[in-house]
Amino acid sequence: MAKMTPNRISKKNVVRYNGDMCVVLECITRTPPNLRAFVQMELRSLTSGKSFPVRCSTGEEFEVLENRSRILDFSYENQGTYVFMDPDTFDQIEIPKEILADAVDFLVPNQKYEIMFVEESPLLVNLPTSVEMTVTEAQDAVRGNTSSNATKEVTLETGLRIQVPMFIKNGERLKVGTANKEYLGRA
Repeated sequence: MAKMTPNRISKKNVVRYNGDMCVVLECITRTPPNLRAFVQMELRSLTSGKSFPVRCSTGEEFEVLENRSRILDFSYENQGTYVFMDPDTFDQIEIPKEILADAVDFLVPNQKYEIMFVEESPLLVNLPTSVEMTVTEAQDAVRGNTSSNATKEVTLETGLRIQVPMFIKNGERLKVGTANKEYLGRA
């Protein structure tokens, strides 16, 4: 934990702002002509998940929290607690569902995920852009129901429900985009 001026803060740093822990999404120093330099930052609150802009002078100080990312294997879920394993030390790390938020829809056992730790506590899951998942429940396509770009809803192994083309069947592996929870293609 150290105090830093904004011109030394970079992306993915975690700072304390108004008593809240926030991750820095963007930090740019602006020097307009005939005016003093200022720093424009985009912060995301780790408690609420909301992003907001911050404009401050270059002399202001922010408390920067120690953070690091670790790649962990997702093992299983047990009554709202998600268990990850460190592949190097085989330590098991339990993370409650509240911290993971929407990431639980994409947690597939035996896949690797990047977890951000702030002051040795897990705080955020950085999801990949797409995840491969298996279809567990899909209705059969109805003949003649393919007039134009017809889709149907399927359930994936994590319980996530998405719209897919009519030809997808039970047991197929699909690529799903984590940003908007949409079908990207077969895996």
